[in-house]
Amino acid sequence: MTDERGANGELLPDVDRLTRLGRFLRAASLDELPELFNVLKGDMSLVGPRPLLMQYLDRYSPEQMRRHEVKPGITGWAQVNGRNAITWEEKFKLDVWYVDNRSLWLDVKIIFITIWKIIKREGISQPGQATMEEFRGN
Repeated sequence: MTDERGANGELLPDVDRLTRLGRFLRAASLDELPELFNVLKGDMSLVGPRPLLMQYLDRYSPEQMRRHEVKPGITGWAQVNGRNAITWEEKFKLDVWYVDNRSLWLDVKIIFITIWKIIKREGISQPGQATMEEFRGN
């Protein structure tokens, strides 16, 4: 992404800042590969709720905050059930469901579904967005 800003000095929307290479990397999900280093370091898991921006922390409800009961992951239940094409509320519900139901079998299932979703290129972006709109809380 570029650092392009509008006349008021604020960053332009993601869709306006994404380069051709960036669009390709996102479409092929190759932009996630550097996170493998975080898995090797032990900071992340392969499967778990996707990490979100730190600025969102004070916007979570207590129920949404439960997503932090497990390590963040490269892929997760919300990613294989809509990724960026679902609402923030749906995403948080799916993340908390994963926290309550996690198991080795579920993780294996999520990994295989993730591979399929990458091949099909489903849910990469929210309609009208390059990625997903900002989470503003409830």
